[in-house]
Amino acid sequence: MELPYDYIIGVDEVGRGCLAGPVVASSVVFTKATSSSWSTFKDSKTLSEIKRNELSVKIQNEHVHSLGWCDQSEIDEINILKASLLAMKRSIDKLNLPASASKVVLVDGNQFIGDLPGYDQIAIVKGDLWISLISAASIVAKVHRDTLMKDYETQYPGFGFSEHKGYPTQGHKDAIASLGVTTIHRKSFRGVKEHVL
Repeated sequence: MELPYDYIIGVDEVGRGCLAGPVVASSVVFTKATSSSWSTFKDSKTLSEIKRNELSVKIQNEHVHSLGWCDQSEIDEINILKASLLAMKRSIDKLNLPASASKVVLVDGNQFIGDLPGYDQIAIVKGDLWISLISAASIVAKVHRDTLMKDYETQYPGFGFSEHKGYPTQGHKDAIASLGVTTIHRKSFRGVKEHVL
């Protein structure tokens, strides 16, 4: 991929469809000097956990990167689409790239992030499947979020967060029905709001 910019930033989020936990976004910076690694990343969902973890370390060691997120309270307050875009904006805002440099953000999906002074934006549907720069961001975001959800396993035993990571599996739905709603559940989501006391 040849784009006439000093910095090309892949950005993606994970956790939109979950019933619990935050939505997490990652931004990964590429330059012409790092273009040789652009083709080595695949969508995080197609990789084994071991391979994802290995690639996440590699990406973080070799590229400027950052994370942004919105927790369940923000998601309930502003809705999941706005929270996803806000998480992406927060991750980009943390990059602190030179103001004078030309920069473009490649966004997974069909929505632009919003007000990003100094950045052009290109939205790419299924970008995490086709654009390795976005895939790199997806990998870093997923590894971070999965680790967080595994940590919640000890705080909220019986919910199986280390297995389903907050996604609406049958086991997760059954746990909500029998154990109730935790502080990390998204109380505006169907499958959770019916159980809020």
